[in-house]
Amino acid sequence: MTACPPDLRTATRACRLAEGLNDEQTAALAGVLTLQPCEAGEVLAREGTVDNHLYAIVDGTLAIVKQPGQPGEETLITLKAGDLVHELGFLDGKPRYASLRAASEAHVLVLEREGLESLIDSHPRVLYAVMRTILRTGHTMQTRLAVQAAELTNYIVKQHGRY
Repeated sequence: MTACPPDLRTATRACRLAEGLNDEQTAALAGVLTLQPCEAGEVLAREGTVDNHLYAIVDGTLAIVKQPGQPGEETLITLKAGDLVHELGFLDGKPRYASLRAASEAHVLVLEREGLESLIDSHPRVLYAVMRTILRTGHTMQTRLAVQAAELTNYIVKQHGRY
């Protein structure tokens, strides 16, 4: 495992989910998070399953993998410290498109949907901050995909369909 696991409150303060929160709000958020160590190769969530967890990578790397352990296994992306994982499925409850596996030893903050919902009445600003962070993450992903699609289209058009 990596050196010493970070303290939950310190990890929460450094997490994007806590951006713009004061100390009291950060403590409330930390109260609904858990800090989970991950061994390299450990599967945190399986493709096709439904769950209510959002992961924030504290250190190490996680991989999004299609068909893990099968001949057609494909790593779609490797995520690093600071990244959020499964933010859309966390909100909409849809089955996972791919599995989540630790690519290296790692620590992740885990937020369960029920934990976040427990803050609706007591800490609505915390809930609002978390939702804004999730939306920003989705917006960033959408922008990146749009740019990549435009670049690919430009490449194909300039090659007259020959790629």
